[in-house]
Amino acid sequence: MTTPTPPRRKLTIPPRGTYPEALRIGEILRKESVGGLLLVGMAALAIIWANSPWADTYFSLRDYRIGYEPWHLNLSLGGWAADGLLAVFFFLVGLELKREFVTGDLRQIRTAIIPIAAAAGGVAVPALIYLTMVGPGSDLAAGWAIPTATDIAFAVAVLAIIGSHLPSSLRIFLLTLAVVDDLIAITIIAIFYTETINLVPLLLALVTIVIYGLIAQLSRRFFRTHALAAWLILLPIGAVAWAFMHASGIHATIAGVLLGFTIPVLHRSSDPDDGPGLAEQFEHRFRPLSAGFAVPVFAFLSAGVSLGDGFGSAMADPLTLAIIVALVAGKPIGIVATTWLMSKVARIKLDPSLKWIDLGGIGLLAGIGFTVSLLVAELSFEPGSPEHSHAKVAILTASVLAALLASVVLIARNRRYRKISELEAVDADQDGIPDVYQH
Repeated sequence: MTTPTPPRRKLTIPPRGTYPEALRIGEILRKESVGGLLLVGMAALAIIWANSPWADTYFSLRDYRIGYEPWHLNLSLGGWAADGLLAVFFFLVGLELKREFVTGDLRQIRTAIIPIAAAAGGVAVPALIYLTMVGPGSDLAAGWAIPTATDIAFAVAVLAIIGSHLPSSLRIFLLTLAVVDDLIAITIIAIFYTETINLVPLLLALVTIVIYGLIAQLSRRFFRTHALAAWLILLPIGAVAWAFMHASGIHATIAGVLLGFTIPVLHRSSDPDDGPGLAEQFEHRFRPLSAGFAVPVFAFLSAGVSLGDGFGSAMADPLTLAIIVALVAGKPIGIVATTWLMSKVARIKLDPSLKWIDLGGIGLLAGIGFTVSLLVAELSFEPGSPEHSHAKVAILTASVLAALLASVVLIARNRRYRKISELEAVDADQDGIPDVYQH
């Protein structure tokens, strides 16, 4: 006698996901909230210092150069933060993408299509708004990709500050959206912000990444039981791949993403007695380094901008206004409109416990484009130019505005979120899995 196949769970927007996925996402967001608060604090410190009587010491520190010139590594501290420390952040992005495609909600097209489409809309609409406001043929058009990014750490810090009881489906949607958003941003940086390519270093970088991946794949069982060996063997190879990628002319953070993609991920069907896989071990060790050090230090060395010419003059610049409008209005419009359109095309209904204003709140959180937006601003405009400074002012202003508006929406809905969270915790049959994930 064959066991009947359980019926497929009815898909809604946003997808609820599985219980293990909800637990994993919740753990990631709890870790990111601490890093996000640290990021905000370091950015605030940089702004205060850059506009204090001791501003010269801040800019001297940021511009202090160190490194080996024959290897093209004589960089300022700000450059090391943007090219080096952010490679750790993008390594985690690559790792998270790999896990989403192998075991997460992106492994099935029916659950992946909505967040992927929403992320694409959240990139395209801000870019179009920006280009419309500055003019496609103007010198400012180079910054079109600045308002396309989402800073998940900053967004989660906002959730931690306002104490939102965001339902698991919205949390999963937010993180999946941000992960896909980061993938699009990485692709944009690699394609549109690479002026010249040196083929020999690029080929050496790719060969080194392949070697890194082969060692990680072939030695995964050994590394799972000998964590120190993974650090001693893979870390130096990864550093060499990063150096070659930097010398190739392609932004060095791309190496971090590619290296993250090579790490083997345990499938859901793997024996749980085997313990955590290499991807889980690396995420456990690298996330504190990224959230607690790499990203906050980058924020500190990038967010410091002098307002000596006045905040008013920066706000009068079309560049500033375009970035602010694109992030604060373009992001939520692009995300919600695309999600609504996909719901009509795919005939998928909104989760009955939620309203479209809830997705609007998520869209506003996605308008916090802090970290990657600052990186793209560094690549778009010459350091020291008015456009460079005004772009940073715009990113900071837009991120604060988006955070405040998202807080207003989510606080207003928090009572409803609390009720949903209570229902999601009900486990009537006491089997360790909330009933909502079994029906």
